Amino acid sequence: MRQRVRTVLRSGVAAVAAACVLGLAAAPPAAAQQSFSFHVGGFSPRSEDARVPDDILNDRLSFLAFNIKDFRSVSIGGEYLVGLGDKFEGGLGVGFQTRTVPTVYLDFVNANGNEIEQDLRLRVVPFSATVRFLPLGHHDAVTPYFGAGAGIFAFRYSEAGEFLATDSTIFRDSFSGSGTTTGPVILGGLRAPVGSWDLGFEVRYQNATGNLPVDFDRNFPGAKIDLGGFTYSFTANVKF
Repeated sequence: MRQRVRTVLRSGVAAVAAACVLGLAAAPPAAAQQSFSFHVGGFSPRSEDARVPDDILNDRLSFLAFNIKDFRSVSIGGEYLVGLGDKFEGGLGVGFQTRTVPTVYLDFVNANGNEIEQDLRLRVVPFSATVRFLPLGHHDAVTPYFGAGAGIFAFRYSEAGEFLATDSTIFRDSFSGSGTTTGPVILGGLRAPVGSWDLGFEVRYQNATGNLPVDFDRNFPGAKIDLGGFTYSFTANVKF
């Protein structure tokens, strides 16, 4: 079932990208408006009660001192946009977000009284293919839009520092897992012309889950990392 879902999502990415290309070919030159959008904002991960089963962060909450909201991060990126007729727009984009969260064990300390410290790190590079609907069409005024598409998410999660062994000894080490996964993307926003730029605001939701290596934690086999959440961004589009 999981493999089938992944296959459908990969097909969705290809279908959206193909729609962008075919739409551009079919659109008259005047409607094939092109632009590049820069965005900067913040990513907010899904809360503890909304995360997938076997999520590594929810597991770590049981013995490490941190909160899921600590993984809020700055998000930056860019997107190539092309008009598909008067009321539609296709986009291909890439982003970047990373966060390091320092933490300690909740109930244990070193023999000298110092905390047992480690860093949890999560980096995500999302690639997206989307189609937007512009109900008011392309024009030189405030332009609302909403849309959907598919994303490919390259991720890396790691833990580095001091750890407590099953025999209560403390050791230093680092563990990491990386990979790619796919998932749907939903977005909405608005933009308005300011000089030669279109400035705006966008909200984007992504839903994706990454699988960590089976040997990442022998005490927690089958661990996953929930990559879902909302991105709130300021956007700046330049037309060409």
